[in-house]
Formats: sequence, C-alpha cells, structure tokens
Amino acid sequence: MAIDVVDQVVNLFPGKTIYVYHQIVHNKHVVGRFEDRGVVFVDDLDEVPSGQIVVFSAHGVSPEVRRHADARGLTAIDATCPLVTKVHSEAIRYARQGFQILLVGHAEHQEVVGTRGEAPDAIQVVETPGCIPKLSIRDPNKLVYLTQTTLSTDDAAVIIDALKKAFPNLKEPPSSDICYATTNRQHAVRQVAPECDVVLVVGSKNSSNSVRLTEIARSAGAEAFLLDDVGELRDEWFEGRGEGRKAKGESGGGLTVMLTAGASAPEDLVAAICRELLKRFGGTIETRDIFDEDVEFAPPVALKRIMRDQGIAVPAGGIRVGKATITREGYGAVPLTVSAKRG
Repeated sequence: MAIDVVDQVVNLFPGKTIYVYHQIVHNKHVVGRFEDRGVVFVDDLDEVPSGQIVVFSAHGVSPEVRRHADARGLTAIDATCPLVTKVHSEAIRYARQGFQILLVGHAEHQEVVGTRGEAPDAIQVVETPGCIPKLSIRDPNKLVYLTQTTLSTDDAAVIIDALKKAFPNLKEPPSSDICYATTNRQHAVRQVAPECDVVLVVGSKNSSNSVRLTEIARSAGAEAFLLDDVGELRDEWFEGRGEGRKAKGESGGGLTVMLTAGASAPEDLVAAICRELLKRFGGTIETRDIFDEDVEFAPPVALKRIMRDQGIAVPAGGIRVGKATITREGYGAVPLTVSAKRG
C-alpha cells in the first residue's frame, strides 16, 4: 500500500521532487527504484524544503513529527500501514484510560519509535524477558501490552508469557498486533520448511520480518539464506544438500527449495530467482496456498484531497493487495498447486 502511494504521488507530480521520511519500506530495491525516479529519502524533516510534499513511511511517525511537518508548511501524505495505525490508536486509548503500556519490540525500530511518541510517558519498550526486572511499574493491575507488527510470533510469545508470569493481571489488546502478512508468512515457513533442504527468503537485511522468516526456517531444521535479489544466489548453498533425502527415497530423490519473501519484497525479485533456479538446476515449481490474501486498503486522505485538487477522479475502492499470478514467462515454469491446510 505504501509503495503504491509513493508511486501515485510521483505520477501526479512529474518533474517535482517528492520527499519520503525514512525508507518507505525496508527493501533496498524499492528504495533504489524510487530514487531512480527522483524521490529523495530523508531522516530529518529539516532536509525537506518548506512547502514541499513529504510522504510518511509505512512504519509510522510520532505526533511530534506530524507537528513539525505542519510547522514547516509541508504537505504531508501519510502512508503508514493501517495495521501500524491500529497499534497507535490502541496506545492512545490505553494511555487515556490510565494504563501503563508495555510495548514488545525493538526499541530503535522506526515503528516502535513512532508508537512510543503517541504516549511517551505511558510506554516502556520490552525487547527481551531480561528487560522485565528493569520496568518501572506504578500499578500491576493497570498494565497492558502491545507489540511491534513485524515481530516473530514465537519471539513475541516468549516475551508475552514472561510478562504474564510477572504481571498476572496484564491486559491484552483486543486482537493480535502482529500484522497478517507477517503472521501468514511465518506460519507458512513453519509448516513447509521441515519438508525442505534449503529456504530462500527474499528481503533486505534491515527488514525485521524478513530476518525473522530466516530465523524461523533455521529453527525448523532447514538451511536458510536471506538475499536481496537473484545476483546474491550462490551455488554452494545447494551443493551436497538433499543427499539424505535422496538416499531415503524422500521427495522424489531431489533437492527441495522453499522460496518465500518478506512482506515488502517486490514480486519481480521472487520471479527472477525462480527463473534462475530453474535455469541452473532444472526442476518444477510447486505453490502452497496456505493462506488466501486479498486485502483492500483505503488510500490516505491527503492523497485523495490532492487528486481532487488536481481534477483527478478518485477511484472507487482502495488499494488492492492480492496474490501474484505465476506464469511460465515470469517464473520459468507453470506451477503445480498443492492443497495445504493451515498449520
């Protein structure tokens, strides 16, 4: 959704420099492609000339950043992921109700920084169970936990269980804060990785959810590698693997590779790796439809206003995010779809 927002803004203002506060998503190819189109990414709003357009990244920002943008006369377009906005809203609501908030996540992650900014006096970050003894708690009966959206569900569960043991009356959010795209991919890796010799995760090193997928695959017993694109593929990742399966007559006696991706990795990067694997080693493509993802997000209000001001009709509906279509031209083979139950 955030990527689509920046793409639309660039198209609306050809020749105009569009600024984005922080990386729009944590993927170097997405950022690089926008830079090639003239987009400028900044880590300080003072780098944006007064009166210019700035897009807030998918990870969200604090109210202080919004106020600073207004004070400098910037036209701010908020591309915060709606699932991050949900956590911000929860933080505001619980803080107003007098709760102390224990935010499970990585303190320096942009999403956590933005969420903390909603209620800085009420929020404490818990990165590991070891942080719990250091917390300053006023009333153990007036506590609630929230989580960063891109955490590993396993890692989050360990911390949450420790918090519940320390504070038995700890309140839970109405629903999980970890986003569906992250959760679905993690469940899929847990279910499919044990069948595989190698797991490839397409994503950047600074992508929290991509790193978590790699860790989950390794914990499931597979060799796992995180790569940005097809240029990082290494033949040695596959050498000597699958011999045990072959000897036992498992999986048809070949090497089984799982290919997955972080939530913000462009699909063409996944397709290019598929084509290259088939070119180098031959084989077939199997798809496992464990979760059906077909979600529509409402475009930012500021973007719709700009479109109306430009005399452009705002399309009905929102920004659709669904499943990619796998073709022989794009991926190197027509896939065999295998029914898979949610694990």
